[in-house]
Amino acid sequence: MGKTTGFLLLFISSLIFAQQTTFKFDFGGHRTEKGFIPISPDSRFDPKTGYGFMDVSGLESVDRGGNALTGDFITGKKPFYFSVVLPEGNYDIKLNLGDPKGTSETTVRVENRRLMLNDVKTKAGEVMEKTITVHVKDSILRNQNGEKIGVVKLKPREKKYLHWDRMLTIEFNDKAPKVCSVMIQPNNTAKTIYLTGDSTVVDAQYEPWASWGQMLPYFFVSNEVVVANYAESGETLKAFEDRHRIDKIWNKLRPGDYLLIQFGHNDQKYGKSTKSGYGKRLKEWIQRAKQLDAIPVLVTSMNRRVFDENNTIVNTLDDFPDAMRQIAKEEKVNLIDLNVLSKSLFEAMGPEGAKKAFVYYPANTYPNQPAALADDTHFNTYGAYELAQCVVKSIVDQNLSLKKYISKNDKNFNPDKPDDAEKFHWPESVFMEALKPDGN
Repeated sequence: MGKTTGFLLLFISSLIFAQQTTFKFDFGGHRTEKGFIPISPDSRFDPKTGYGFMDVSGLESVDRGGNALTGDFITGKKPFYFSVVLPEGNYDIKLNLGDPKGTSETTVRVENRRLMLNDVKTKAGEVMEKTITVHVKDSILRNQNGEKIGVVKLKPREKKYLHWDRMLTIEFNDKAPKVCSVMIQPNNTAKTIYLTGDSTVVDAQYEPWASWGQMLPYFFVSNEVVVANYAESGETLKAFEDRHRIDKIWNKLRPGDYLLIQFGHNDQKYGKSTKSGYGKRLKEWIQRAKQLDAIPVLVTSMNRRVFDENNTIVNTLDDFPDAMRQIAKEEKVNLIDLNVLSKSLFEAMGPEGAKKAFVYYPANTYPNQPAALADDTHFNTYGAYELAQCVVKSIVDQNLSLKKYISKNDKNFNPDKPDDAEKFHWPESVFMEALKPDGN
């Protein structure tokens, strides 16, 4: 076979694989369940096959005998990442987690540290089946025939992100993650919740940064609904349009889907809401969503950690929260007033306590961090989680239509009584960076 023919066959096989949407992976050793693809600790990601581990160091296979699918598993001494090339869309991922002769403890996140399962513990001898629903995206704009008509203008930093790379990446983390199998199939019926916004909403890839958008999936039931986070650091409403991020959503939005809109932190740099065209664009987005029979929901920007001498939060967002409230009334759309809820939350924490929710860390806490981090705008994982609970609380308290999709992970959060930061469970990922996100 000549080089040209071989390359052509490889190219054709790659195209075929790229369209494959259903997979069954048996994690373990030498025994493989019929109809499943065997995955061993040496299964490093290979572009030719389109699946495998990002890093195989520290991985171990344990075989307890018995059932070929659940009798063996793969575990690791550090977080490990399994990737699969997939076309964009929504997918149900069925996981078998546990140890036939021991205990396990697993936290599952996807793409850029998007929280799906938190601290799943199995008893000795128990293998637990869990299903998560995940949105996979790429940066291509397509028409109704699936033909490419443009691209989202990604920032240089985004090109390193795991959620624009045309594949699904699953992070297995915690004290004793033990994975027996991974099964993937398309979900064409789930309602999609599209998130738009800035660095306070984005799926942040690097510790210690985080946003409420990447915590939100944890609070919704799988199979019926999926969160698709298109937010990006530093964006305004106008920039979101100019980079074709909103065009990407317009091309995908279906009747019954949701569009959550939170902007303000960066928009205010261009003057009052009227001067920046903020209100005009909000109304245009609302009207377009309604034309597509989708459900727009406005979210006011949360406060920064700025207190006065009475330990009361100071508004640093000019007229933007009020402008959004007024537009919600005029356009008769639902409003999640995260601005009000965050004020209650941060004031309950107090000026010093609130530092535990923001990126405040001594020098050398993270790699390549010679100076202390003291950021009053961006959140760590604990702060992001608390804000996500505020969003869920508003959905429930207002009896919004999204309420029917809220999972049992919602514990009736009260922002006046924040969770204990010292008890917050978040095993860190391997991705760490001291560089501050775009925007303020």
